[in-house]
Amino acid sequence: MRPGGCVVTRVLMVLATSAGGVGRHVAELAGGLGGTPGFEVVVAGPQDPGGGGVFEHVGIADRPRPRQDLAAVRRLRALIRRADVVHAHGLRAGALAGVAARLGAGGRVPVVVTLHNALLSGTASGVTSAVHRLLETIVARTATTVLVVSDDIGAAIAQRGAKDVRRAIVPAPALPPPGRSPDQVRRDLGVEPGTALLVTVARLAQQKGLDTLVDAVQLLPSDHPVLAVIAGDGPLEGELTRQIGDAPVRLLGRRDDVADLVAAADVVVLPSRWEGQPLVAQEAIRLGAALIATDAGGTAVVTGDGARLVRAGDPGDLAGAIAHLLTDPAARHDLQARARRRAADLPVAGDALAQVSALYAEVTRSE
Repeated sequence: MRPGGCVVTRVLMVLATSAGGVGRHVAELAGGLGGTPGFEVVVAGPQDPGGGGVFEHVGIADRPRPRQDLAAVRRLRALIRRADVVHAHGLRAGALAGVAARLGAGGRVPVVVTLHNALLSGTASGVTSAVHRLLETIVARTATTVLVVSDDIGAAIAQRGAKDVRRAIVPAPALPPPGRSPDQVRRDLGVEPGTALLVTVARLAQQKGLDTLVDAVQLLPSDHPVLAVIAGDGPLEGELTRQIGDAPVRLLGRRDDVADLVAAADVVVLPSRWEGQPLVAQEAIRLGAALIATDAGGTAVVTGDGARLVRAGDPGDLAGAIAHLLTDPAARHDLQARARRRAADLPVAGDALAQVSALYAEVTRSE
C-alpha cells in the first residue's frame, strides 16, 4: 500500500542476457508495467535491457560458474525480500531466482518463469544436456507458474514436474515504417535488375539454421539469379563466411533498417532449426512479406497460414519453396495477402502486459 491507498505490486524481473528477443521482451514488459499505475519494476541481470524500471546489476553467467552463481543467488535473495512477485526469463535466470526465492523468502514470494529457448537435440554434449535437465528440474520445483513460448518446451518442463504451465504471449515490438522505397533499398544493396532478393534477419548462431540457407541458395536454378542477404551478427560469422565462398549470399552485419530490407525482399526466409514465437516472423507478416519459415518449435502457431512452412535442416525443401515463389508471382502475391490477413491476429504489447498483470494478481493472491 502506498500513500493515498494505492496498492502497488513490486515486480522483480530477472534475466541472464539482454541480447536478442529475450531482452526486447523484458524491455517491453518493464516499460509497459512501469507506466501502469499499481506497479513498481526492478530489472536484475548482467546488462540493462532498457525499457524502464530500476536496474540492479546481477552477474548471471551464460553457463554454470559456481562462484558467480552463488554470488548471484545472494544478490537475488536481497532483492526478492523487497518484491511481491519475481518474473525470471530464461532457464538459468529462472533456476537461480527460484533457489534465491526459496532461500531468501521461504517460498512466500511467487516466482513466474518464462522459458524462451529449447536445447537443440544433437548439438549439446552429455554434460550440457545433464545441466539443462537439472536446471529444468529446479525451475519445475520452484516456480509457481511457468510460461513457455512453444508446446515442446511446455511438455519438457511438465515432464520435470511443473504443475502450472501456460503459453506465454511474446509479441514483436513495433517496427518503424520503412524509410526507403524497395527500389532504393535494392540499389543500395547493389541488386542487379532481374535478380531476386532474399532477406533473412537472424543472429549468426547455430539455432538460426543459416548453413541450411546457404546450401539452399546454391541449389536454386541458375536461370533465376538471386542475392540472399543476412542481417545480423553473432559467433558464426567466420564459419558462415567460409561456407558462403562465392555463393550469392552476403552478410550485412547488424542493421537498424530491418523494415526497409523486409519490405524490399521478394522472399523473406527464416531457416531456423528451432524458434519459440519468432519476432522476425511476426515483423515480416506485419509488413505483408512473402515468408518462408521452417516448421520448428512454435513457428507454425505464430504464422498460421501467413507463411510457407518447410522442414527444418532440409536445404532441398527450402530451395524448392523459394524457387516456387520466385517463379510463380501469383503464389507469391497470394502468400503476401495471407500474411496481411494474419497480421490482424498477431499479439501486440498490450496483450502481453494484460497476461502478466493478470498472472501477477493471481499468484500473489494465492500466496
